[in-house]
Amino acid sequence: MKLKTFFELLRPFTLIPPLLGILSGSACAYGSIHNPHTHFSFKLFLTLLLGSICASILNGASNIINQVYDVEIDKFNKPSRPIPSGRASLKEAKYLSYILYLIALIPMWWIVPPPYDTDFLSRTFAPVYHHSTFFLFLAGLILTFVYSSKSFGRTKEKTYASNFTIALARGEFLKVAGWAMVAPIFYFEPWYLGFIFFLFLLGSTSTKDFSDIEGDKKFNCLTLPVRFGEVKSAKMIAPFFIFPWFLFPLGLLIKIDNKPLLTGNPILLVLLFLILTLWGIYTVRLILKDPKSLSRSENHPSWKQMYLMMMFAQVGLAIAYIVK
Repeated sequence: MKLKTFFELLRPFTLIPPLLGILSGSACAYGSIHNPHTHFSFKLFLTLLLGSICASILNGASNIINQVYDVEIDKFNKPSRPIPSGRASLKEAKYLSYILYLIALIPMWWIVPPPYDTDFLSRTFAPVYHHSTFFLFLAGLILTFVYSSKSFGRTKEKTYASNFTIALARGEFLKVAGWAMVAPIFYFEPWYLGFIFFLFLLGSTSTKDFSDIEGDKKFNCLTLPVRFGEVKSAKMIAPFFIFPWFLFPLGLLIKIDNKPLLTGNPILLVLLFLILTLWGIYTVRLILKDPKSLSRSENHPSWKQMYLMMMFAQVGLAIAYIVK
């Protein structure tokens, strides 16, 4: 397999959000009141570097396995992709994804928060519940098969379960996995932060389905636009570009032990809410202006805006927790 083909299978642009998601989750943990670290260290830097790279590799593996299970649909929708075009065989792609899954998952066992991060043996034999990052990565791995493989349910073919699977893996679990690299996850805060991205992806992830309507319909893949059409589906996903960001100011108003649920910089969190809300309104206008145009382009501007919004939100949230 040529190197160019390998990168086409990985779909490099989609690997940036999980990398930022992990780093953002870690930054939130470090800047929160739950941070067990006394100072930032080179050891912690290496941990975060490893974790973020592995998150991208895991996402790349899931991209490949999805193309393996979607080969018949891709022959119709995206014939120029490596597998349907014959530049990569099914067997090559499948085993490549398995290798990448292992590379992404195995190192996560040794990523644990203090006080068990002192040496290799301490990390290896830390209590099981401190290996949260490993189990969250494992859950994310399993969900990629739940999404793509008929043996695991193939939620990709089920209208609502499809979006739920993606949102759970790449929204909720990703954010909490990043947090788990720095601090314990047995607080409400990391799950609340993950829920914001879960809600965003629950609707916005459908932007990728509009361009595949004909092929998905042919193979009985009941995505949102296949089931409800472009216009109604566009209206259904529109709120998810705007309202999840309201959870930022709400998280500042909710009190736990007389302290705000979200312990980042309140001014920056409100600013982030305002920017993302306005950005969401702009994206919704793009979608609703001509919903049928979503199905005429493989990468509609709204799909790109979705990825850019998510990356901006991850970076902005990290800054809001680090800058106090």
